[in-house]
Amino acid sequence: MTSQIRTGLATKDTVDGRPVLRFERRLPHPPEKVWRAVTDPAEQKHWFPAAIETDGGLAAGAAVRFVMEQPGVDDSTGEVLEHDPPKVLVLRWDTDVLRFEIVPDGDGSRLYFSHTLGGGGTWGDERFAAQHAAGWDSCLDHLEARLDGAEPPPDQWFEYNELYVEEFGLAEGAIADGGKILRFERVLVQPLDEVWSVLSGDGTLAVGVPPPAALTTTEVAAGNVTAVEADRWIEYAWLRDGHPAGHVGWELSPLPFGCRLVLTQVLPSGETASAARSLAAWQVHLELLVARLHGIDRPWPDDRVDELTAMYAGRVS
Repeated sequence: MTSQIRTGLATKDTVDGRPVLRFERRLPHPPEKVWRAVTDPAEQKHWFPAAIETDGGLAAGAAVRFVMEQPGVDDSTGEVLEHDPPKVLVLRWDTDVLRFEIVPDGDGSRLYFSHTLGGGGTWGDERFAAQHAAGWDSCLDHLEARLDGAEPPPDQWFEYNELYVEEFGLAEGAIADGGKILRFERVLVQPLDEVWSVLSGDGTLAVGVPPPAALTTTEVAAGNVTAVEADRWIEYAWLRDGHPAGHVGWELSPLPFGCRLVLTQVLPSGETASAARSLAAWQVHLELLVARLHGIDRPWPDDRVDELTAMYAGRVS
């Protein structure tokens, strides 16, 4: 079974339970030149995110090592699955599969690139699709610049990531447990301690005191902290008419390339009246938090909250 979501830059399919990202670039260069940029290690270093090493070239069946330059990021292994110059190169990278196809197009070429995620619970699952898509768009921008003999383009990873998070629906909250729980999950590239520092405001968190402002939104009145585990978890009561009506929880867990953030709001039994507005407010709150983690401060957008409230209202009615 296959489903597809389109953006202006890439598509995301789900094929046999595995996310597949697909990219297409029209390049004003002959296939042989594009093939060399894709396969020659001297060219790959200008755009590919790892150094590709093999013992016997790129022949089908050859073992591959993906050597990472980033500190703290382990190298990976893989295999050449298909090698048909100057048309097709398919690589397995750990449990993921990368496929490059170069097709003549007039006086130039079309590059079709796909990344099939491994589908695991960490770097290969659905929640990482936007980060991968943003990364590959940035890489392909550098590939185009290299082919054109131009200077590398400015980094647009964050802008691409925001686009894909929105288009793939990864910013949206879910309604769980029969409408009793509002839940958001976001994958962040920053390490857990850095995110916790922003959430906590570098202050001391304790039961019985108000939570830091970074953990609250004006649409959900905050009471006092009811539970806290440093660097991992905080829970506080939320209020209606000055009395506890449920609780809000923030949980962080480490990942190989950042951390996972889960935000929940537990509602009173049978509560639906305020769910749409709360979902909208929390989604906007998280969008602003992610921007802040990337050094971007934005004002609270009332129109965005209204837009999202209308969207969520159709789901909770």
